[in-house]
Amino acid sequence: MARQAVRVKTATSATNSSHAGSIRARGLRGFTLIELLVVMALLALVVALVPPSFERMRESMQYRDTLRRVLADLRSARQLALAQGRDARFSIDLPARQFGVDGRPTSSLPETLQVRFTSAQVELSAQQKVSIRFHPQGGATGGSVELVRPSGAGTRITVDWLSGAITQSALGS
Repeated sequence: MARQAVRVKTATSATNSSHAGSIRARGLRGFTLIELLVVMALLALVVALVPPSFERMRESMQYRDTLRRVLADLRSARQLALAQGRDARFSIDLPARQFGVDGRPTSSLPETLQVRFTSAQVELSAQQKVSIRFHPQGGATGGSVELVRPSGAGTRITVDWLSGAITQSALGS
């Protein structure tokens, strides 16, 4: 009986050798110079556009916050006068850029905002501190506060001298 030789292939890896070579070549390929330049251009664009957007957003937030605090302080002074039966003042110290109800903590005005104040002559002090006085009967000395943004837009807050009512309107209207 003659023996016949049989050849058997035994797999040594999960992939064949030609497929493994193409994976190795693809993994070592990396990025082309054009791809890197496109990514760098996009990053430069983002770096150039983001800071001005954040600055505008910060200025807008400061404006809205200051407007809200001025309105709240004016209403607080009015309520204080009515509740306690004595005059209460809302004041703005122009050189120090501070505002608030007299006898309470003050708030700062942002440097980016311009403030225009109109009130009765009797409410102006020599130190450039201006105020609106609210009376316990409901009236006030009257006046207005204008908060103007760098763009020129802004809000006028008006206090009626007869009723002490506080209203706001956009500048120019």
